[in-house]
Amino acid sequence: MLIIRTAETKHQTIGQGMLIDKSGQKNFDFCTLELPFLGNQKLISCIPPGSYRVEKRRSEKFGTHFHILDVQDRTLILIHFGNYHRNSTGCILVGSEHKYLNMDSELDVANSLGTMKKLLELLPATFNLTIMKV
Repeated sequence: MLIIRTAETKHQTIGQGMLIDKSGQKNFDFCTLELPFLGNQKLISCIPPGSYRVEKRRSEKFGTHFHILDVQDRTLILIHFGNYHRNSTGCILVGSEHKYLNMDSELDVANSLGTMKKLLELLPATFNLTIMKV
């Protein structure tokens, strides 16, 4: 999985995600929404760009989702459903498109549950994630 962060505001970071197979072919695109980068501070910042190992995980709150492992100075960084930056405490939200869904003048992610379901179908139990900034 590759996530390219394309824009950041005071409240959030917008990105484009893609799944790339072993031959280098892109086979699924999606959109991401994260908190802004505020020095990797717990609960208020997205994680730094880099490469991470990810595992499928299950919780009562999010059902089956993904857990990003080995993030320096952070724990329980997840990839899960949610539409608005306020749905994240440092995690990555996924959706099919960026769209204005509420009245706060910030882009949101639409079809988050459907996108999460598709990622869960396509991805193995463990995989690598690379996060880059344009």
